[in-house]
Amino acid sequence: AGENFSPDIPLSYIKQLLGKKRRTSNDAVLPERERHTIPDSSVPQQFDSRKHWPYCPSIKHIRDQGVCGSCWAVAAASTLSDRFCIASKGIIKKPLSIEELLSCCEDCGEGCNGGEDDRAWKFFETHGIVTGGDYHSKIGCQPYQIQPCEHHTTGKRPACSTLPSTKTPDCQKKCINTNYKKPFENDHYKTKVSYTIAKDVMEIKKEILLNGPVEGGFIVYEDFPVYKSGVYQHTTGKELGGHAIRIIGWGIENGTSYWLIANSWNTDWGDNGVFKMLQGVNECGIEEEITAGEPDV
Repeated sequence: AGENFSPDIPLSYIKQLLGKKRRTSNDAVLPERERHTIPDSSVPQQFDSRKHWPYCPSIKHIRDQGVCGSCWAVAAASTLSDRFCIASKGIIKKPLSIEELLSCCEDCGEGCNGGEDDRAWKFFETHGIVTGGDYHSKIGCQPYQIQPCEHHTTGKRPACSTLPSTKTPDCQKKCINTNYKKPFENDHYKTKVSYTIAKDVMEIKKEILLNGPVEGGFIVYEDFPVYKSGVYQHTTGKELGGHAIRIIGWGIENGTSYWLIANSWNTDWGDNGVFKMLQGVNECGIEEEITAGEPDV
């Protein structure tokens, strides 16, 4: 994997970009989904949700969490956005609000200081979230209020490492975007049911193939932020923390099976915001905490 972050960036700053809390208790917040009945032979060797559902712009859109440990909320809201578009066959294309999930889900954790993705998906089931695009986008009811920044050295945005860490935005029970005409109360998108997926490569693939991207999480080590290309696997460095992401497909590169994953550090990071991670050995815990849900369309 090529280099990306410059090596002189302090690890304390990189830790701020990680915000996934591992499942702590044995009390499962979500049920595990029943196994899919389609045959293994129907699962292709390569799959990319961006190409399979080209009419869903959210799938290829890379978000930027800014200087906030909101990866858990970014990954969850982005995955749900993809799934609403897929389930509605392209009718519902609005991005769903990271902002509302981050600021209003008290059960999820500590906002910009980290949260639990299974509790985010429970919130989608019980409460739902409104629409909301990126920072300054004027899209949807509650767009993201935390500014984007360069999660490494070069680019047109300010370097994240030079910005102060962000406090979690206040929960607002109204649309922040005054141009958005739909009332806040009528803008919530929910799941019929939210669930986890068994720690099984074929099962995770079937879920993505049938229903769209899923949220996953993994342990970040010091050798991950510098990723540029190729299939990542941990080789060196200390553990930095947990990170939540959106898994959009899979494939094989030079004989190595990988997961295709969208990160939330904007398109300057990695391979245009995307990375590949070694598949099949639960690399850094990538296969053990997969969450998703069925949109209530």
